[in-house]
Amino acid sequence: MKLLIVEDEPHLLAILRKGLTEFNHEVSVALDGKTALEMIANYSFDAIVLDIMLPDVNGIEICRRVRASKNFVPILLLTALGTSENIVTGLNAGADDYLTKPFKFGELEARIQALHRRANQQVETVSVLEIGNLKINPKAKTVERDGTVIVLTAKEFKLLFYLVKNKDMIVSREQILDNVWDINFDMNTNVVDVYITYLRKKIDKPFDQKLIHTIKGLGYVVKL
Repeated sequence: MKLLIVEDEPHLLAILRKGLTEFNHEVSVALDGKTALEMIANYSFDAIVLDIMLPDVNGIEICRRVRASKNFVPILLLTALGTSENIVTGLNAGADDYLTKPFKFGELEARIQALHRRANQQVETVSVLEIGNLKINPKAKTVERDGTVIVLTAKEFKLLFYLVKNKDMIVSREQILDNVWDINFDMNTNVVDVYITYLRKKIDKPFDQKLIHTIKGLGYVVKL
């Protein structure tokens, strides 16, 4: 999984990064809340491990802002404040789970995996995904735009579903390869660009408003 760790204590951050990397996660880090919010706005993560006590924007405020932006990435709070009041405040702000310091890495990993499974189950039970006049039915595997049915291959559908699931968020080619192709591709391959072209011809070309956008040097984003 692609994880973001937000922790202002460098020694603990290094331990967390090392430990989670050993569990085969791709780990990004932020030492303060402002940096974390910028990273969350510009990149897609499978889960966020977030300390509550940060020097600028605290973890609870980060949760509020992330949820206000309609981003439902799983968030696990780390707190040395084990009181029920702080836990309830964090959960009410939008966090999905919490872990009180000190903790064992095995428990941290188990909680991250549980959040990821839960998020995937919620995605699969969504009846319809929409952006503008584009509608995707993940159960029936159907797509229509402005009332017109669009026929996609299985891989095109999976790519479009992933992009729309992460709408308004930039996803890199590497993230697309990891989540859509499910195998280890040569990162120099142009298969993502080829399939984006296929999608644009079917999803965007016949319509006035374009939904699939290239963000130079970063990847792609579906947005109005």
